[in-house]
Amino acid sequence: MRHGEGTQVWKRAGAVYEGEWRQNVRDGYGMLSKLQPSTNEYVKVYSGTWRNDKKGGFGTRFYSSSVRYEGEWVENERSGWGRMTYENGDVYEGEWLKDKPHGQGVLWLVNENRYEGSWKDGKKHGHGRFFYTDRGQLYEGFWVDDVPRCGTVCDYDRKNAHTPPMHPIPPVMLQDVQSVLIEGCSRFCASRED
Repeated sequence: MRHGEGTQVWKRAGAVYEGEWRQNVRDGYGMLSKLQPSTNEYVKVYSGTWRNDKKGGFGTRFYSSSVRYEGEWVENERSGWGRMTYENGDVYEGEWLKDKPHGQGVLWLVNENRYEGSWKDGKKHGHGRFFYTDRGQLYEGFWVDDVPRCGTVCDYDRKNAHTPPMHPIPPVMLQDVQSVLIEGCSRFCASRED
């Protein structure tokens, strides 16, 4: 029975685990590596804590040389707080549930635009702000399934934008802009519940 520190080699699967064991299962801190057939070398796949033979607690999953997730795990799924770096250079940092961004988080796009706000099942959903840094504009409002549905767009940093629009957004001449936006968003949300 494996118990305590040890190394397990699975030759058929081409995998090696080095770390802690409890009652014959991976439990505690450990590192899993897999054989890369092209180089015939072992590459680190996961380094972190295990609970009852599954990723659980804090750990880093290496998907490729540039793609990685560093954060919390529950039963082999990204759940809790974490940071994911994607192949194209985008980075998401925030809450996860069942392997998807879910809750509050920030997505930095490689073009320097970013979204800050609510997520549901891997999509922008709920209140959020999208900074169009490339053109110096900001959208703030509600999102549904990755689509902005009810909000405002304003200029916020046109002078530093890479490709600003030719003309600035004109000022809103309403007496109480915030009340109008809140009422519009409330109506939108109410219509979604019907």
